[in-house]
Amino acid sequence: MKLLQKDIEKDNAGQVTLMPEEAEDMWHTYNLLQVGDSLRASTIRKVQTESPTGSVGSSRVRTTLTLSVTTIDFDSQACQLRVKGTNLEENQYVKMGAYHTIELELNRKFTLAKKSWDSVVLDRIEQACDATQKADVAAVVMQEGLANLVLVTPAMTLLRAKVEVTIPRKRRGSCTQHEKALERFYEAVMQAILRHINFDVVKCMLVASPGFVKDQFITYLFKEAVRQDNKILLENRPKFMLVHSSSGHKYSLKEILSDPTVTSRLSDTKAAGEVKALEDFYKMLQHEPDRAFYGLAHVEKAADALAIDTLLISDKLFRHQDVPTRNRYVRLVDSVRDNGGGNVRIFSSLHVSGEQLTQLCGVAAILRFPIADLSEAEDDSSSDDD
Repeated sequence: MKLLQKDIEKDNAGQVTLMPEEAEDMWHTYNLLQVGDSLRASTIRKVQTESPTGSVGSSRVRTTLTLSVTTIDFDSQACQLRVKGTNLEENQYVKMGAYHTIELELNRKFTLAKKSWDSVVLDRIEQACDATQKADVAAVVMQEGLANLVLVTPAMTLLRAKVEVTIPRKRRGSCTQHEKALERFYEAVMQAILRHINFDVVKCMLVASPGFVKDQFITYLFKEAVRQDNKILLENRPKFMLVHSSSGHKYSLKEILSDPTVTSRLSDTKAAGEVKALEDFYKMLQHEPDRAFYGLAHVEKAADALAIDTLLISDKLFRHQDVPTRNRYVRLVDSVRDNGGGNVRIFSSLHVSGEQLTQLCGVAAILRFPIADLSEAEDDSSSDDD
């Protein structure tokens, strides 16, 4: 994402002009947009024309519109973002107040105006425009006949390819059908890696499976790379790392990213940091439950007591369309950062760890010091009133 212009007043009202440069930027933009914002962008509009003879035709014209946003629709697999709203500035093609849907495009700028830019949204822009935060981890999670190739970016986990090949069982006295099918499977996975992985950006390529599938695949991959003299694979061999996983399904990614050997190698990536923070929370919940809180009301009380060391919060909560509710989450983040000096980790709901955090109401905290169970304290105070 490229920040072209930023004009925000002291009262936090204002506008920014951004240019999305890659698919992931659409996800960032989705997290910036809220109903009621104003969005100005280039778009295609179908207009009806009438000829001098009275015949009516239609044509598609490119025009620039400013919409008051009413609906935001994001397709996470295709990374497409459509924004529907009413037109705020009449032009020759579109009347004032008419509905239109803009599909934001890569490498075409847009201007987003808000009545109030809060700290969470401004942080998101900073993150999106930081060139160092790109897809630096890729993984092939596999088992016999199934492989999922994913890119792990700071903001999301993107499924790039799914390879499925039927592998017949070994027969007594003959393994040729089994071995031929395995070879076809490995070849398809190899082609998927060459097609979808940019080794100029990817720092680490994880290959994970139960049993020896990963080892057999790596043996095949580099034997073929030598035979074909594939310089891309041979030069990037040190980036490949073998890890155990319980299956070849995408959900095994969480256990892979929490493997100690992987976390030490990926210590500078956001996704691994999220997984570790969530693991620390669960350990604390198990061993010192008075230092692990979840749910908004409990976490807010811990923040009031300046007790929060690490706040874990899902970006899904900041997409809440009820403004007072959303502001409550923003105030919590600001309170932990400014008053308590705690760490704030905003989890992506498109990461496996973010999905898991959503099951804890989307917000949890690791505390510096224990606070007696708040629900018990509330029960005691209510019984005192009786």
